[in-house]
Amino acid sequence: MVGRAVASRSTLPITQNVLLRTDQGMLMLSATNLEIAITTWIGAMIEEEGAITVPHRLVADLVNSLPSDRIDLDLQGPDAEGATGGGSVVHLSCGRSVTHINGAAAADFPPVPQVDTGLATNIDPGVLRAGISLVAFSAATDESRPVLTGVELKLEESSLVMAAADGFRLAVYSDQLSQPVEQEIKVIVPARTMQEVQRLASEQSGPVQVTLSPERGQVLFKLEHVEVVSQLLQGSFPNYEQLIPERYETRAVMELDDLKRATQSAAVFARDGSNIVRLEMTPQEAGEGGQLKVSARSEEVGDNLDELDIEHLDGADAKIAFNVRYLQDIVNVLGRGKVALEVTNSSSPGVFRPADSDRYVHVVMPMYVQW
Repeated sequence: MVGRAVASRSTLPITQNVLLRTDQGMLMLSATNLEIAITTWIGAMIEEEGAITVPHRLVADLVNSLPSDRIDLDLQGPDAEGATGGGSVVHLSCGRSVTHINGAAAADFPPVPQVDTGLATNIDPGVLRAGISLVAFSAATDESRPVLTGVELKLEESSLVMAAADGFRLAVYSDQLSQPVEQEIKVIVPARTMQEVQRLASEQSGPVQVTLSPERGQVLFKLEHVEVVSQLLQGSFPNYEQLIPERYETRAVMELDDLKRATQSAAVFARDGSNIVRLEMTPQEAGEGGQLKVSARSEEVGDNLDELDIEHLDGADAKIAFNVRYLQDIVNVLGRGKVALEVTNSSSPGVFRPADSDRYVHVVMPMYVQW
């Protein structure tokens, strides 16, 4: 659980370790890469207080190979005959398996930031999970503009808004808080932190407590038996409201499963054709529906064309092309049901929304192609 916060590469080798410490009759485990720290507590019978850090990968692989039995841990001196207590060797026994692991002093482990005071509120875990899954994937992975690698979390009165953008797409999710916040909270949380919180909250039933440090440098997500502390990204998040088109010329509502299948077929050819997928919408002569053509072609491999039914089409014919990866990302996170695609023209952003909800909007920049 804490291993996701272990540093993969670091100039500080001890951050590749996990801290084990006795704490109020339980065993506490902590890991940090200096940007995010995850701490959890597990039940244990404490016979003597102590603390040590041990290599994460080594211990994780070892414990996964052990039988489902009680594990005894004690600290010994540099040799097996050393006294128990303040040693640096972890003596680990489980059933008939006995292991000695060379640890490093807990005093050398970076202190995990404490966020005990500050602005605090509770968020329903279902709302938090939904928002993160619909938004965090749109954050940038390129560090050239650090604020875009995060998710803006805005809590105001009884509303929650999450937004992420990478310069080519924008995702915005809004929902209601179960209880209003005393004053506005507006922070940029690293997307990786949000994804870890989503993973850890997957089985959570009670609310997630979110606390912002008084200096607004860190944020704490407190779950059942797990705490996640993260550095916040400093800077101004783009004013994304002006990036969402206020009107459209054409709006098509279709089955998400159909679009997902067509996108998957097109992706096979788009990979070898500059990642371009073309979408063409045409209304029926009679009725309110229409046809959507999803196509991709590669000069070397071949081409693919899928025709889908549009259940409801407002407006005239429309054409737009997207990067296939962005199209796949959005159809995969929306789940099931119907999706609405709003288009102004082939050179303006396309807007995706769930057809039955106004809580989510996803804006994607088009690709310029020869029709």
